[in-house]
Amino acid sequence: MGKMTCKEDVEARPPSRPPPPPLPEPWCSWLMPLIFLACAALFIYSMYVNDCPSHTNQPENCFLYPPFGRFSFQPMLENPLLGPSTQTLRDLGGLDRSLVVENGEKWRLFSCLWLHAGVIHLLANMMSLLLTGIRLEQEFGFLRIGVLYVFSGFGGSILSCLHQDETKPTISVGASGALFGLLGSMLSELITNWTIYINKCVALTCLLFIIALNLALGFLPRVDNSAHIGGFLAGFFLGFIVLIRPQYGYVSRKYIPAGYDVKKKKTKFKLYQHVLWVVALLILIAGYSIGLIKLYKGTRVENMLLSTIN
Repeated sequence: MGKMTCKEDVEARPPSRPPPPPLPEPWCSWLMPLIFLACAALFIYSMYVNDCPSHTNQPENCFLYPPFGRFSFQPMLENPLLGPSTQTLRDLGGLDRSLVVENGEKWRLFSCLWLHAGVIHLLANMMSLLLTGIRLEQEFGFLRIGVLYVFSGFGGSILSCLHQDETKPTISVGASGALFGLLGSMLSELITNWTIYINKCVALTCLLFIIALNLALGFLPRVDNSAHIGGFLAGFFLGFIVLIRPQYGYVSRKYIPAGYDVKKKKTKFKLYQHVLWVVALLILIAGYSIGLIKLYKGTRVENMLLSTIN
């Protein structure tokens, strides 16, 4: 047999295939840190407006009055979370059902998400925000997570309003509803993208444990668990809509290099993902609509009766 030359040997090999399409790079997280800074700045502003020494007859009763002066906290018996007075939080946009329904201040359903009752409340929420929100924003981008955050908080505010006792002047503040929405979205994201995960049972068990632990903390005194539940449910159904992922093996044509042949190109989403998307959207629309109707129905009926009597 004759020898093969190096030239013949090289030409005999099949042409090399182009490299596989690159994986999408993680998003740069800036929205969650910005929300963190906004909440911290508003808390400092609320303490400035509160000005405990000027609004009490005995400034020495303000907690940490000597070192903090104007920024000292309300007495511990009034606010054990180290924060401003209830009236200050109400004036700055705290969630008060009577003001939302009777005075038409609907903006309070959103403004309450940025206020916090005290340092302890702020630190607990911001730790959860940074640990959960940054990872989600890196995976799905600021637009999806921003929509998820705001509308989860909105859902929590509606349920919180519905459960406020009209006979007692109470307010609700904090980002807890929006943060529980992020937890709820993590569960729905795991369900709708089930085929992508490798250790499915481990991921589900860990997530359910974290959710159960956070919901259990909501039954502590002075905690508005209705906002937690409302935010969690809103985030859970929103997750099916905004956190849907393409199935494993799907490649968008814009990421396919020239000359790279994809013979059996997979569809972007599975049928069950489409079904969950539609069902979740319908439930969300119905939930928001029913909640707002129940919130304003009593006032409308009362106004109609008064107008009839007059």
